[in-house]
Amino acid sequence: MIILAATPIGNLGDASRRLIEVLENAELVAAEDTRTTQRLLQALGIANRPRLIALHDHNEKQKADELAALAADRDLVVLSDAGMPTVSDPGYGLVAAAASRGVTVTAIPGPSAVLTALAVSGLPTDRFAFEGFLPRKQGERRQALRDLEAERRTLVFFESPSRLAASLGDIAAVFGADRRVAVCRELTKLHEEVRRGSAAELAEWAAEGVRGEIVVVVEGAAVRAVSPEDADAQVQELVATGVRLKDACAEVAAATGLGSRDLYQRALAARKR
Repeated sequence: MIILAATPIGNLGDASRRLIEVLENAELVAAEDTRTTQRLLQALGIANRPRLIALHDHNEKQKADELAALAADRDLVVLSDAGMPTVSDPGYGLVAAAASRGVTVTAIPGPSAVLTALAVSGLPTDRFAFEGFLPRKQGERRQALRDLEAERRTLVFFESPSRLAASLGDIAAVFGADRRVAVCRELTKLHEEVRRGSAAELAEWAAEGVRGEIVVVVEGAAVRAVSPEDADAQVQELVATGVRLKDACAEVAAATGLGSRDLYQRALAARKR
């Protein structure tokens, strides 16, 4: 089988007993960076030295089928540099290849920068969306944010220290300067820090320079106050562009908080007039 194994995101004390047991007995490990994995084995005091195969963004397409075939006959442990493989890390292609071959895939749960940041952010945790890294170029980044402008779920992003100030500035420009944000830095490490404030405030703070591994958590969009009449007009505008009535009602309901069924019934009634 394939065993996706979550590794510490900073504090080695977060390594689970299951992870250590699996690594102590592993014969074959696919690692995002074999040097990082060697250091992890040493730091955890694991004497076992399994065969390490590099599996990263640049070779996963070529390696996926080969490794999935190997896993049909033996256990293959998959490690990313930190956290859970496949989550903004290599592994998805391998799992897809394994699934197509009928190879069993399981996971050893463990540390997650996404969930850790969400938990300590002070922002709503009942519904959220992980968006990975924002685009590097400002034009593409702002377009990505505009696509998320009406998203009511809490948003979680990874970001590099060098782009943090620019990304927070774009969040303030697109979502509004007052949108609540938490910047979570160096989670579980010695210099862990969580900064909370408005997008504009945190953009100003980040402009002074920030270091470390960073997760940005952003408050979802507020429900816009829209009258039923205006909502009905929005539905008709979407239908006029070719959107199915039911889909148009669902989209407007999601953006306004109004009932999709009520919008649908009023639209049908309007057609009969």
